[in-house]
Amino acid sequence: MRSVLVSKARRFNPPLSKLLHNPAMPRRLRHACAALLLAAGTAAAQGLPAEVEAALARGKLPRDAVVMLVAPAGGGAPRVAHRVDAPVNPASVAKLTTTFAALELLGPTYTWNTTVAVDGPVRDGVLQGNLYLKGQGDPKLVIERLWLLLRRVQGMGVRSISGDIVLDRSAFEVPAVDPGAFDGEPLRPYNAAPDALLVNFKSVVLHFTPEAGQARVQAEPALAGVQWPASIALASGECTDWRAGLRANFADPARPRFEGVFPAACGSLSWPLAFPQPASYAARAVAGTWQEMGGQLTGQVREGRMPSGARVAFEWPSLPLAEIVRDVNKFSNNVMAQQLFLTLSLQQRGKGTFEGSREIIRTWWTDRFGGEAPVMDNGSGLSRSERITARQLGQLLQAAWASPLMPELVSSLPAAGLDGTLRRGRRNVGLAHLKTGSLRDVAGVAGFVHGAQGRRYVVVALANHGNAVAIRPAIDALVEWTAREP
Repeated sequence: MRSVLVSKARRFNPPLSKLLHNPAMPRRLRHACAALLLAAGTAAAQGLPAEVEAALARGKLPRDAVVMLVAPAGGGAPRVAHRVDAPVNPASVAKLTTTFAALELLGPTYTWNTTVAVDGPVRDGVLQGNLYLKGQGDPKLVIERLWLLLRRVQGMGVRSISGDIVLDRSAFEVPAVDPGAFDGEPLRPYNAAPDALLVNFKSVVLHFTPEAGQARVQAEPALAGVQWPASIALASGECTDWRAGLRANFADPARPRFEGVFPAACGSLSWPLAFPQPASYAARAVAGTWQEMGGQLTGQVREGRMPSGARVAFEWPSLPLAEIVRDVNKFSNNVMAQQLFLTLSLQQRGKGTFEGSREIIRTWWTDRFGGEAPVMDNGSGLSRSERITARQLGQLLQAAWASPLMPELVSSLPAAGLDGTLRRGRRNVGLAHLKTGSLRDVAGVAGFVHGAQGRRYVVVALANHGNAVAIRPAIDALVEWTAREP
């Protein structure tokens, strides 16, 4: 039976492979051919390579806890197909679906515009009324870009505002969440919630610099109304779990305290953390930045809606989508991925909602690939309910390789041993561009491996198991085996 399947695959793959690259063929038919090749070759694909089997055995990771796929990026029968139809939690590998869908549905040059409006005239440097900032989901309105936006306001001759600065976040409709609900880590920046006016990822970076018997503390950005300790006592000893040694107390977010010590042996270090009162972050950051720039404000920074009668002063564009996708995938930024996800429904339906974006992804998948779509939740992989199969990931990656958007997607993936979430790897340097995924009980990668003879391969390897991290040596072995092109 196996020999018959191999014979059939050899007989039919060449003409189908040519069809895949025929620009005259409708896109949907080309992808149907690619899916047929992937499906037809699965039964003929060999089992897991011996070195991969050995790595799984050493890690005590059962074969039925992993899914693996290796197939030519340009289409064709798989070289490895192990449990390719088993739905698994992909963790951050889910970002591949979100980012490729966003590139196709929005376009690589898409930008998010933050609307800046006023409801009064400017006289002698004073805005006689309110300043409005209406967010449209910009995923990277970091503090430097907020400063530039406000500098543009000052360029309009505004030095003082007699009314309020009003923040309009109505473009997204998302439920309130407890930042510690997912994993009990509310201070981790990766747990930041999406927001139509997402400022600086709702995060703060604390810098600790030892000097003269104490460590100086510097917080960035400046948050209005928040008084950080100026210093913390130094301690002798090794630099081990120094964050725990700080004994940070955020019971009063406006008056954080450090009740512990900072090890002098650590030298200068930084601690990025999510602000413990995320709902107030945007207002504090805007007020703090305006004050640092010398701006004056008679009223307050508050939430509200931009009235229809307000005069639009300018639109502040974001970075283009292609650059945003690079940050999302290289550094596995969860909140940026959720901003992308919500933007899909904002653009098509006028309001960014998770359910609306799930429906859009399902429709896009069916139109693009046919068959059942992956189960999406928030688009970032920071979820226990998202599910996808290795076959589906293989279809997506092969379609991306044949797409005009291939350079944007592939360049956004971490390069093995060189950058992003794969920067610290010691093996396979430069051999692959892979999106990583990691949660408790989930670990894996999906992406492209560069063969020694110039061919490119789609590779998927995911584990769902209590010992999922043990898949990493097996992934290294699979990448090396794939690159050798036996």
